[in-house]
Amino acid sequence: VQLQASGGGLVQAGGSLRLSCAASGIRISTNGMGWYRQGPGKQRERVASISAGGITNYADSVRGRFTISRDNAKNTVYLQMNSLKVEDTAVYYCNALYRIRDEGSWGQGTLVTVSS
Repeated sequence: VQLQASGGGLVQAGGSLRLSCAASGIRISTNGMGWYRQGPGKQRERVASISAGGITNYADSVRGRFTISRDNAKNTVYLQMNSLKVEDTAVYYCNALYRIRDEGSWGQGTLVTVSS
């Protein structure tokens, strides 16, 4: 299984970014997928998830600003991030929900930096 997160960058507060997670070795349409982030000096936290059935869930801190979606044909999961805040600065990772306890399953992630 390989999950390649991309799309991070530097953006001003209030701006938007869209992250992509290209998957191989796993079918995202039949697996719950999640976006996670780890900010400076913080523990990794779940930001958003989408079940195999398409049900989405969000952390309270991003609800209404972030949207998780997927393109089954491209086997890719997305995270649309709007109204970004400085506190959204973090390395963002995607992972399949069944793998999150395996520390070796986490890729490099993509860095999002929000400036004030």
